[in-house]
Amino acid sequence: MIKSNAVPAFFRLVRWPNLLFIALTQSLFYSCILIPSFNQDRPVHGNILQLADFLLLSLSSVLIAAAGYIINDYFDLHIDRVNKPGKIVVEKIIKRRWAIIWHWILSGTGIAIGFYLSWKTRNIFIGPSNLLCVLLLWFYSTTFKKKLLIGNLLISFLTAWVIGVLYLCEFRLHRFVDPEFHGALSRVYKFAVLYASFAFIISLVREVVKDMEDMEGDARYGCRTMPVVWGLNAAKFFCVSWLMVLVIALILLQFYILQYKWWLVIAFTCFGVIYPILRILKNLTQAAEPAQFHRLSRMIKAVMLMGILSMIFFKYYTSWIE
Repeated sequence: MIKSNAVPAFFRLVRWPNLLFIALTQSLFYSCILIPSFNQDRPVHGNILQLADFLLLSLSSVLIAAAGYIINDYFDLHIDRVNKPGKIVVEKIIKRRWAIIWHWILSGTGIAIGFYLSWKTRNIFIGPSNLLCVLLLWFYSTTFKKKLLIGNLLISFLTAWVIGVLYLCEFRLHRFVDPEFHGALSRVYKFAVLYASFAFIISLVREVVKDMEDMEGDARYGCRTMPVVWGLNAAKFFCVSWLMVLVIALILLQFYILQYKWWLVIAFTCFGVIYPILRILKNLTQAAEPAQFHRLSRMIKAVMLMGILSMIFFKYYTSWIE
């Protein structure tokens, strides 16, 4: 018999708000950047990834991410009993054998969709890249998460890959001989690098902040995270340094886009992204308790959301990027 609270518990297990965030990120990049970048050229040179294919690609990304969250909780059961005992789902509500079964079902479906899209779009990279993501998430949960910095870098890379995979789906070497297609793809590339870099840095900082929050359980079970190995102050310095790099890069970007007079973008970035990051910097230097680091993690996630929402403005500006 299925427990009455099993379905809500399953959605908690797969972190459904994070899955919605992935779908939103890819949907905004596809509709506000990728499509406008190609539509300003002649239709015959339009994008390869059509709407139905994009929906399948986004579904595969969501399924693989959900499977990653499940396997992470599967292997982190003992640590979670220390760090967040009230939020445990695996074994408490959903049995471990069902957790691993659901992991393989979701992962297998995501991989199958990837190889189907590779065949349909004649892009050899999509299927193998989905398979690689599943393997990386597995080894992250079993091994890399306990290693100094490697796990943080891996999750940050996979976060950036949510955007990067859309560029990869449009990449065709033989179409570079077409100057109009090359111009459209070049615009997509510039935006992909911009948003993927933002996602990588902000995710890296958030992962280290989450490690500060989980220091007690990580230290007890031998996880060599940055706060455990280097200490809390060194981990804070690491995060502050990367946040300062991000702030400086964003300020320089505002000066660059002044020439285009994108006033709404500048105002949104200053008040919706840069100012909150400065608040995070201030609070981070003063934080000492797990609850404080948890609030910081939520603030960083809000900044990620605001950064992603800025794509809406570029729906009307892609033709300006050469």
